[in-house]
Amino acid sequence: MPFTANRQFKKAPRMLVAAEGMHYTTADGRQILDGTAGLWCCNAGHKRPKIVQAIQEQAAELDYAPAFQMGHPKVFELANRLVDLAPEPFEHAFFTNSGSESVETALKIAIAYHRARGEGQRTRLIGRERGYHGVNFGGISVGGIVNNRKVFGSLLTGVDHLPHTHDLKRNAFTRGQPEHGAELADELERICALHGPETIAAVIVEPMAGSTGVLLPPKDYLQRLRAITKKHGILLIFDEVITGFGRLGAPFAAGYFDVMPDMITCAKGLTNGVIPMGAVLTTAQIHDAFMTGPEHLIELFHGYTYSGNPIACAAGLGTLDTYAEEGLLTRGAELAGYWEDALHSLRGLPHVIDIRNMGLIGAVELEPIAGEPTKRAFSAFLKAYEKGILIRTTGDIIALSPPLIIEKDHIDQLIGTLGDVLKTLD
Repeated sequence: MPFTANRQFKKAPRMLVAAEGMHYTTADGRQILDGTAGLWCCNAGHKRPKIVQAIQEQAAELDYAPAFQMGHPKVFELANRLVDLAPEPFEHAFFTNSGSESVETALKIAIAYHRARGEGQRTRLIGRERGYHGVNFGGISVGGIVNNRKVFGSLLTGVDHLPHTHDLKRNAFTRGQPEHGAELADELERICALHGPETIAAVIVEPMAGSTGVLLPPKDYLQRLRAITKKHGILLIFDEVITGFGRLGAPFAAGYFDVMPDMITCAKGLTNGVIPMGAVLTTAQIHDAFMTGPEHLIELFHGYTYSGNPIACAAGLGTLDTYAEEGLLTRGAELAGYWEDALHSLRGLPHVIDIRNMGLIGAVELEPIAGEPTKRAFSAFLKAYEKGILIRTTGDIIALSPPLIIEKDHIDQLIGTLGDVLKTLD
């Protein structure tokens, strides 16, 4: 099982057999309040009628269409809807099957883009410590989570990393963006001086790092990173697999922070997690750089059997309709204050060393047990499940990202139950 303590799980399986709205149903009939939107993906909650209907109707009409040299109407409709939703510079979409594949696609496009412009020497990629960009070789190479990298060999060459922005000493218990740390973006200048900026193709970062424990960008950090990349002709890629589709109270983090990258990767909330799908959004400048030469030739030698799968496209359209009709892409902004106050009410409970939040996302960081990292948070995860809430842990950090349909009484239940759990931890 992926990212699972397999032996522990099989001794006491946690089996989910149904889901609706804000809740999962377990094999023994208990209701579990979903505090994580599945895996950061079920932003509209579960068993949503428009999505279910869209999938059923599409399966009965056109189950599959080849993506190479062929098309179908819904893939173009979904691309147009995505472009309309994205910030103004983005005019094209390339569909994948996951966030991991979206990252691989964006990295390949970045390198190929520079080659198409006559700067083929730009092959170096820059990620960030504690970054998560999926689990394929490109993603773990630019990513910076140690356990995702250390057992898989030498990875890609020509990769360097910016320092992470997590600073407990100066920023603990911050509400929203931290005050300290914008200067960490200037490390990109050092990396440019070390390797030569003319060798660097792209910098990829999560505007808000999710899977590594909800690490928020310090004020002015993203703006400085954008300024440096533009100065040196380096592409900036925002990995919005988690922050896309309303998590921060806006359709995309690029719009929320008003910092425009050159590419956006997305997945998860694109289809509400129901059907695997991802996408890379690009500007016209990047797209048009490939559109040269004889028209019968393939412009980009890249793609997947399931790129723009008809049923996935139908799920995406049903998802976007649900978001639009219920105002879910901005609902996080409406509930952010209540969510923030509830989260920070946990301050002072045993072992809590930091709480951080933005939009409808939050983290409670616990002091690790000496010599047994991750054990305290995993214990919290198990106890929370027994008490009827689903949380996610990464290291000794508890991450929360509930469906955007959450109500205040759900927040009270989620945070209240988590507080009860924290009081029992050794």
